[in-house]
Amino acid sequence: MTHYHFIGIGGTGLSAIARVLFERGEIVSGSDISMTPVTHELHQLGVPIFIGHDRSNIQGADIVIRSSAVQDINPEVVASIANGIPVLKRRDFLKHLTKGYKVIAVAGTHGKTTTTAMAAWCLSQSGFNPSYVIGSVSKNLGKNAAAGSGEYFVIEADEYDNMFLGLSPQILIITNIEHDHPDCFPTETIYRQAFRDLTGQLLPGGYLIACIDNEGVRALIQDLSDSVNVITYGKNQAADLQIQKTEYQAGGKMSFILINNTNLSSLPVTTEYTLGIPGYHNALNAAAVIATTMLIGVNAGNVPLSLASFSGSERRFDILGEVNGITVIDDYGHHPTEIKATLSAARERYKDNNIWAVWQPHTYSRTQELAEDFIHSFSDCDHVIITEIYRSREPQQEYSSQILVNAMEHPDKYYRATLDETEALLREKLCAGDLLIVFSAGDANQITQNIIEYLRFQEEKND
Repeated sequence: MTHYHFIGIGGTGLSAIARVLFERGEIVSGSDISMTPVTHELHQLGVPIFIGHDRSNIQGADIVIRSSAVQDINPEVVASIANGIPVLKRRDFLKHLTKGYKVIAVAGTHGKTTTTAMAAWCLSQSGFNPSYVIGSVSKNLGKNAAAGSGEYFVIEADEYDNMFLGLSPQILIITNIEHDHPDCFPTETIYRQAFRDLTGQLLPGGYLIACIDNEGVRALIQDLSDSVNVITYGKNQAADLQIQKTEYQAGGKMSFILINNTNLSSLPVTTEYTLGIPGYHNALNAAAVIATTMLIGVNAGNVPLSLASFSGSERRFDILGEVNGITVIDDYGHHPTEIKATLSAARERYKDNNIWAVWQPHTYSRTQELAEDFIHSFSDCDHVIITEIYRSREPQQEYSSQILVNAMEHPDKYYRATLDETEALLREKLCAGDLLIVFSAGDANQITQNIIEYLRFQEEKND
């Protein structure tokens, strides 16, 4: 057995890899600055978790894997190098992790977590028992990673720090391409080039499954050589798998019809599907998964049942509860397109509700680069509260999100610098029939739990 030590094991990416290795029977340990739900779960499984970074934490390690956020001066990195222990980032390690598997990689600026979870669920339901790594906990599967006994490895292909270039997929899904992570990709040209480089990682005879509705994807496809096998999907009439007649159903479900314009006969020409989660963007995600199942030979009759029972993943339109007539939703959205799509789905599902959106901007670089798009992303909510920027890996700056609030033409907008101030405003304003969605890739998701606790307290007090 090999002993793998993870520096920054609390992150979604490293925690998932650690879990796969642990389930394979390897020795795993890790460190981070604090205990998180995922590190607590790993600890419960028997993985030693060190809180804080110290050179002694690497004792016995054969290979050290570090988060992209971990600097060269980290004492565990320094000690590992001094002792001749290999120190790898995720990109360097993925070839080892996926060796011997047929890799299904899911990439894109938005939707990759949901699409990965959906693909892993469909394959699991059809007896393929895949290994998988997802950027969030799948509600159906109950975890974010697993070491399956099957031949396929379904993995979320994260573009940050060019992580996904460590993969050599047999099937590559690209949901969309829109400039993001400007701290890593300063220009849209550089960002798009990373996805072009990713398509070069496809194995000979492999397939690219791509959303033709997205301009960035269409530009990518035009640049590819004829030797790349491409299956397109979307509402566009030129799509190989064309979505038609999307309709919202009771209980937050939605239905759509998929037309098979390919020469692959394993899928009927016309099929109606019901999806267990709302949003046209999720119908697109489902189309990508259907194409994948068609290519690998999943029984076409199983797929509709799997999609109908798919319940999404945590922190993606995650309905936490309804208290005193107020519905509270947690969402990871941190890009203007994601926010706009989620609010559109919310408006379709909750036509008669008063929608409150709370957004915690994530990183100065993204907020400033995409400021104009963010300003126009909240048209489908009745009220919007914007907090101060969560700087994440970036140094403190003077730039404030109040600049965006001042520029917005929304009829009911608020700037509240702190989470406490935001909660105070919500406690004052929320009424029965309201819907609250908190968008955060930082720490503002605590608002949802605190508001639910407050509402329950009020409910008990009034009984």
